[in-house]
Amino acid sequence: MRRRHFLGYVLAAPTLVTAARFGSGEEEIPSPDLTRLVDLNDVMTAAALPTSGLITVEVGADGTVSFALPRAEVGQGITTSTAMLIAEELDVSPDRVRVSLADARPELLFNQLTGASNTTISTYTPIRVAAATARFRLLEAAAAELGTRELVLANGIVTGAGRSIGIGALAGRAASARPQQVAVTLKARENCTVIGKPHNRVDALAAVTGRKKFTMDLAVPGALPTMLCRPPTINGRVGSVLNLAEVRALPGVTDVVTVSTGVAVRASTFGQCIDAVRALRVSWKPGTAEGKSDDTVLAELRAAELPLGPPPFTPTVEGRFTFHFRGNSALEPNCAIADVRPGRAEIWSSLKAPIVAQKLIAARLGLPPGAVTVHVTEGGGSFGRKLFFDAALEAAEVSQKVGKPVKLLWHRADDTRQGRTHPMATSRVRVSYVGNTVLSYAQRHTGVSTDLGHGLGELFTAMAARLPVGDIGFSQTFFHLSQSMPYNFGAATHLLAETDKGFNTGSMRNVYSPDVVCARELIVDRLAARLNQDPLRFRLGFLRDDRARAVLTKVATEGGWGRAMPAGTAQGIAFHGEYHAFSAVLVEIDCRPETVRRPIRDGVTGPRVTKAFVAVDVGLTVNPRGLEAQMMGALMDGIAQTLTSSLHLRDGHFLEASWDNYFYTRQWNTPPVVRIFVMPSTTDRPGGAGELGVAASMAAVACAYGRATGTTPTTFPINHATLSFTPKPTVPPIPQSPTDGLVR
Repeated sequence: MRRRHFLGYVLAAPTLVTAARFGSGEEEIPSPDLTRLVDLNDVMTAAALPTSGLITVEVGADGTVSFALPRAEVGQGITTSTAMLIAEELDVSPDRVRVSLADARPELLFNQLTGASNTTISTYTPIRVAAATARFRLLEAAAAELGTRELVLANGIVTGAGRSIGIGALAGRAASARPQQVAVTLKARENCTVIGKPHNRVDALAAVTGRKKFTMDLAVPGALPTMLCRPPTINGRVGSVLNLAEVRALPGVTDVVTVSTGVAVRASTFGQCIDAVRALRVSWKPGTAEGKSDDTVLAELRAAELPLGPPPFTPTVEGRFTFHFRGNSALEPNCAIADVRPGRAEIWSSLKAPIVAQKLIAARLGLPPGAVTVHVTEGGGSFGRKLFFDAALEAAEVSQKVGKPVKLLWHRADDTRQGRTHPMATSRVRVSYVGNTVLSYAQRHTGVSTDLGHGLGELFTAMAARLPVGDIGFSQTFFHLSQSMPYNFGAATHLLAETDKGFNTGSMRNVYSPDVVCARELIVDRLAARLNQDPLRFRLGFLRDDRARAVLTKVATEGGWGRAMPAGTAQGIAFHGEYHAFSAVLVEIDCRPETVRRPIRDGVTGPRVTKAFVAVDVGLTVNPRGLEAQMMGALMDGIAQTLTSSLHLRDGHFLEASWDNYFYTRQWNTPPVVRIFVMPSTTDRPGGAGELGVAASMAAVACAYGRATGTTPTTFPINHATLSFTPKPTVPPIPQSPTDGLVR
């Protein structure tokens, strides 16, 4: 990462195709205590390294540069940043770089998994090396053509000896009939003209004009709309369909079949699918969370909590915090297209783990993996949801049963109730101190089991011999590689306990960190108050990294920390660091009951964050404009998780069905003032950005609420109990609440 001289390959091809060359990936990962030396991102990068030479940059005869990115673009902007990396080394405009998404490529092993803010970190050097290799070969070909080595490459044109030639015209000549190894030098940071400069998204115009293609926009011949009638409780199963013939005779319906997750309807339009789904009368078998509610799950969690140990003989600050179920709330509902024929299958879907999806779809269909082609489409949001491929599995199963292509769409209520949820959790924290010295910090996090069966589990298994955490299970490994202690708080321990695998859970954006960091930062505020210290100065005194102090100081300065504010309003400040990056957030909140605020629902009001200041240091920033957008989205996530967003579990099913009753951050409670500060690059190494801002945002809002009300919040979201309700039986195709739990 820190060097500029590399070896690249010129591959045998009719036009110029180049790749990076790296070692076998056998380097030892350091084994002392974790995240400051090795974290989850380091492990994912090391796992991707051995196959980095299999991703290639291609220069076409028309002068365009093509690259099939082995990651999923779900709105985070990685196609733009990838185009910028290639453009930098090839001296072309990013607009001339065509970045597509690669189909599932099993030979890439762990180099086609999107998550944990790892894309830029793991692909930054391989992509640049491949592009620099292409530049080297183009200049070699130009030297032969122009008769001089005094050459300048700019804007895709090579100039020398008073003549010019485009890289498209050189591509064929620069190609090689056999693989070659060449030595290349990457551009020095001070010579970069694209990397580090704000750039609009390459797909922005297509997105706002409706020309951008998502899965449901694809015109696959014969693929008709398909939806499922799903059980009233989580993971219920079909017992029998009581009116199958009647539903098959409805207008537009072509097929009705029972599959493993419900009853599938294929019809000419999605409206006809919905009508048919509502008309079905199904006898259901019990699900995996039958009879459970928020209260029963909370009791299970408390029973599973690991002990904090005997109380020390010194003063302590302690707290227990509860975090309720939450949904990923991606804009695009779960969807996939499948065309399964005898001996083969073809799938289209937005997938973050396409290799794993290909294997499991093949197993479900009884086909060899090589007979299943998986096309990765661009997605309309994910936040961890598209690490799972439920819709692709279902579409494949339905297509095989009906013998026809299907365009399968989950109703939004399906995804809210039967999809992946952020696990309910508790977090207990104890800090012991003497005078102004913190002696120890202990945190025991307990949650409903997080499902990591989407590729990360396989990665951990493959890397187990090189990890310093031993054989402690996938979730434990993930937890310990992603949770750090940024403060000098003496002997610090983080332990995880998980229970109850009856829920469909997933690694929602930032996974464990929002809850863990929120609990920690609230305790830090309480500890500062106990020691009669200002929360900012207390943090600055105990943070152990200069970059951490810098982002915290930045938001404090820009946000006017400590200014006088009316009663019922307050500032909150928080810090979070992960994956070689740092973020700090300062917010102001208004909790005054007399302040006019738009009702959340039926007259229920809530506090509003009125100002937010975010400082972020990700090391080398490829696209500052994209990073600002990531931080803004993370801020909205943090506000939602602290104040409004949660799922209510009752009798084995979630009550919420869509955004009319799942309260993500709305326009009325979005801060009117938001300022994002990207800190100057202090290193040539990029850090993780996709998830970085969520935890600090959630914690800052929680700390502000505690200071405004005088009471530390302990249940999240803060208005979870206030928003408990009995839903109205309206639009969603499954009932708002089951009548007898068996038949509808």
